[in-house]
Amino acid sequence: MAKKVFFVEQRDDHRYNVTEKGVKTPFAVTQTQAQGIDTAKTRDPNAAIHVERVRDVGPGRDKWRKL
Repeated sequence: MAKKVFFVEQRDDHRYNVTEKGVKTPFAVTQTQAQGIDTAKTRDPNAAIHVERVRDVGPGRDKWRKL
């Protein structure tokens, strides 16, 4: 079975969507990035979690970091 991949991404309202790769609808919306990471770890402790950097460099977000 393939390893699941989750993304923690900031929304326009400064909360965080937690989504699974290939799924458009988030399975959780959290107040902080740390809560989003914890939610993803709770859902599948072995999943790869990619977190959007919350800083702007140039015209927008610069990178994702993998936990």
